[in-house]
Amino acid sequence: MKKSTVRWPAEWEPHSRCLMTWPHREDVWGDRSLKVVQGDYAAVAKTIARFEPLLMVANPGSGKDAKRQCGENVEVVEFPVDQAWMRDNGPIFVFEDKRLIGLNFRFNGWGAKYPPWENDDALPVPLCKHLNVECRSVDMVMEAGGIITDGEGTLITTEQCLLNPNRNPKMSRSDIEAVLRERLGVKKIIWLPWGLHDDTTDGHVACVVYFAAPAKILVQTAPPDTVDGPRLRENWKILEAATDARGRKFEMIEMPLLPSLTDPGPIGIHTYLNVYSPNGAVVVPLADVPEDEEALDRLRKVFPDREVVGVPLTNIAYGGGEVDCITQPMPAVPT
Repeated sequence: MKKSTVRWPAEWEPHSRCLMTWPHREDVWGDRSLKVVQGDYAAVAKTIARFEPLLMVANPGSGKDAKRQCGENVEVVEFPVDQAWMRDNGPIFVFEDKRLIGLNFRFNGWGAKYPPWENDDALPVPLCKHLNVECRSVDMVMEAGGIITDGEGTLITTEQCLLNPNRNPKMSRSDIEAVLRERLGVKKIIWLPWGLHDDTTDGHVACVVYFAAPAKILVQTAPPDTVDGPRLRENWKILEAATDARGRKFEMIEMPLLPSLTDPGPIGIHTYLNVYSPNGAVVVPLADVPEDEEALDRLRKVFPDREVVGVPLTNIAYGGGEVDCITQPMPAVPT
């Protein structure tokens, strides 16, 4: 019998919809009010819904409010959730031949730092059932924000996150690689040492690298006199020397803009690489600083065939993430 072929598609491939989760907890956003944060989530959802269908998952009892704020173009469904970061608590979709499968990796609140997480760990099962997609459990802790792909067999991740003992303490690097190869169908795994130093996710790769196209990557850098400067330069050197699964050298595009969010003191880092690419567009987080316009200009040159749209993300960023973190693409099944 012929063995089935598994492939994890790239984000720029066609989507059938985008998945998001509606925020409902007051304790996640620092001094930002839940009402303000929900307003920003709704703005992101409405922006993405211009380009592709969007499904918003709301905690039971908050669906009506989500629908009121997001509008008629956004579908809302209620399932128990703990956090509003769909990239990490939602399913990872792969193709098995031409059939879509939802993978349910284990979730433990980013290394058991942010309880409770039981509802988030269970979310892919009812969500895949609602989407009429088979759900398969994977006995390994991992968030989708910790890995990226070109859809052609290349996966990039960080040692800081995926090898952190707070995820899978009994698994070696080779054990983890074996799971990634089997379940995601990847052929080449590139390990970067670092994400951002103050990233509460333990250094998700989605904040430092983004695939713009096959063999073409956006790479975050920072001034050499900052904590992130030497770390991100080390990432750069590894990628500069690497090849993808098809043996191609990478075209590397530097993104040196990395503004700090301050109000009134240092709060965190805002990265313009934490984007979402709906059908025909790129949605970019804005920090409400002068660098925003330069970042949009740079990204418009990288994505000339897509509409590059900025959305305000300072309030959401106080919770620890940006556009990539709150979205999960559901690929369209090839015809």
